[in-house]
Amino acid sequence: MERLSDMEYVERVQAGDAECFAPLLERYSQPVFSLLVRIVGNREDAEELTQDVFLKVFRSLSSFRRNSTFSTWLYRIAYNTAVSATRRTKREWMSFDDTGMERVAEEASDDETDETLNEERLQRLEHALEQLRPDDRALILLFYKQEKTMEEIAEITGLTLSNVKVKIHRIRKKLMDGVKSRKD
Repeated sequence: MERLSDMEYVERVQAGDAECFAPLLERYSQPVFSLLVRIVGNREDAEELTQDVFLKVFRSLSSFRRNSTFSTWLYRIAYNTAVSATRRTKREWMSFDDTGMERVAEEASDDETDETLNEERLQRLEHALEQLRPDDRALILLFYKQEKTMEEIAEITGLTLSNVKVKIHRIRKKLMDGVKSRKD
């Protein structure tokens, strides 16, 4: 099958050519799975959720209004599915003490993120990421891993743009505090 744009595949599926959904599935299944596994922290759950996401997308494709790109719409469904699943499982996630966040100077936080991370710091960062609430982890992963803009993240999550900016700023500080506290 020739390689078409997302919207061309969407239009063909909406016109009744269900086989045109396969290239979209092929194009996005791995990135969506990667995001979900990082949010829920479990490969098996992420596999199941990935299937759920694409089933929801296929079933809802007829109502896709093109108010955003297909990928933004898809990631919104993935984000909502993952956050709902983590709430349902009622896992207890350790949250960082917000008072500790205030101890991190703005400049120190920025300096730390600009340095090249060595293996030990990467492990501390991974551990700190695991300790975030799933919805906070999703925001960071959408921004850094999926390289979504703040505007796209706002659209995906349903948050305001200013709220996304504030949350990402606070999460960065939490992460830096978590990385620093692990090395002490």
